[in-house]
Amino acid sequence: MSNVSIKRALLSVSDKSGLADLGSRLAKAGVELVSTGGTARALREAGLEVRDVSDVTGFPEMMDGRVKTLHPLIHGGLLAVRDDPEHAAAMDAHDIGAIDLVVVNLYPFEETVMRGADRDTIIENIDIGGPSMVRSAAKNHHYVTIVTDPADYDLLYAELADNDGATTLGFRKHMAAKAFAATAAYDAMISQWFAFADQRQMFPDMIAVNGRKLAELRYGENPHQQAAVYEPVGPHVSGLPQAEQVQGKELSYNNYNDADAALELCAEFKGGEPAVVIVKHANPCGVAQGPSLLQAWTDALQCDSVSAFGGIVAVNRPLDGPTAEAICEIFTEVVVAPGADDAAKAAFAKKKNLRLLLIDELPDPRRGGLLLKPIAGGLLVQGRDNGAISAVDLKVVTKREPTEQELRDCLFAWTVARHVKSNAIVYAKDGATAGIGAGQMNRRDSARIAAIKASEAAETYGWSAARTVGSAVASDAFFPFADGLLAAAEAGATAVIQPGGSMRDDEVIAAADAAGLAMVFTGMRHFRH
Repeated sequence: MSNVSIKRALLSVSDKSGLADLGSRLAKAGVELVSTGGTARALREAGLEVRDVSDVTGFPEMMDGRVKTLHPLIHGGLLAVRDDPEHAAAMDAHDIGAIDLVVVNLYPFEETVMRGADRDTIIENIDIGGPSMVRSAAKNHHYVTIVTDPADYDLLYAELADNDGATTLGFRKHMAAKAFAATAAYDAMISQWFAFADQRQMFPDMIAVNGRKLAELRYGENPHQQAAVYEPVGPHVSGLPQAEQVQGKELSYNNYNDADAALELCAEFKGGEPAVVIVKHANPCGVAQGPSLLQAWTDALQCDSVSAFGGIVAVNRPLDGPTAEAICEIFTEVVVAPGADDAAKAAFAKKKNLRLLLIDELPDPRRGGLLLKPIAGGLLVQGRDNGAISAVDLKVVTKREPTEQELRDCLFAWTVARHVKSNAIVYAKDGATAGIGAGQMNRRDSARIAAIKASEAAETYGWSAARTVGSAVASDAFFPFADGLLAAAEAGATAVIQPGGSMRDDEVIAAADAAGLAMVFTGMRHFRH
């Protein structure tokens, strides 16, 4: 069977946007309307003739509306294989009328949870009859058309107009796929709420993941890979998918990935002094705080201006014109900010390919949630690395204690290091990164690479010494040997912050004492693979 004429429609919707127009169009086409509760009332208020489901079933809606459509006279009309003689005979014998079109959207479970409703109200907003009708209609899409999204009403109108009041099999297949995706996402939301919010299970026996596609991207990390961006269905954190793109080319997979890395690090400075983060290939290459965004930009850029070319910039407060002008002096792929003034927008408008993303607010760096990583044959799931330390959590392990300035630089370097790929080494001085070593197979090489970058910066800007001289250095995990710490001392670092916990801690502490360094242990590491 290919085309199916729409003669009888069952409408039962929570979201009533466009309902009156839908009912009117169907009625004008001679379609019999069958409906329930509030949907039927809304259609009658629009002046339309509607038959109640209770009239079809011979049973009243009962139990506060919990039971109304779960009946053979409804589901028989949805599930019957119409060209099967046995099915046709059963329909005749039990006076089951065929239903050609089902328009259903489900109780607002997501909205109920997000508005902070009590548990009983949330439970009452778990739809039972709706998903059952959707699944029945979608399963029997050879004969039944299912529509679950008001945004698809226009597609339905066009389909009916193009096919003389009928729908094609191709259309019904497409709508059925959307319908099963909708019920799957709905059930996933419910299972997530039960597991995480109601039962406080971090790792339930079965985990459901869902998302709503926002856009297909040009390609993935490489041109031969396909990619798309989704946002979670249900409560979620505002971030790049919800940002306003003011200008620039379409965002790529790598743009999203790198800009998210910049945004997550910038969120660490939420509510603090003006801060600028520059990221390249998901690693920060310059981070600074200062009395103004412009000063923070200058200091961040000077950490590694070579890597900053073609990078991603995130700032922790609305952008101003002078800072935007300065950013535009080098090639920048994406800028993310919680706002921008007219002067900043005008400056960026001169760079038509630069993508300017404005967000409502920076995300909470200490928020919870799960991180998922596919592996061959499985899925790794862990909690977000939202651990944090403050000055009172630090343990001084060397003979010399850090000065107040060294302590501030230690904490700044530590904040940055937790966002650098392991093995991570970050030198910082006066609230700005002096050198960053990322993703090396050993910690010593990371320390040396960061020092080399600092020396190159000093040469580029004509400084008498690299900014690693007199700096604090952070290591995301403990120094397993003294060599990495000694490399930092050779670069001029005077203070060290690291987790501690190595079998050779005593050896490393002795090396720090011999070099005159102050060193503190955090008791917490921040691997980032």
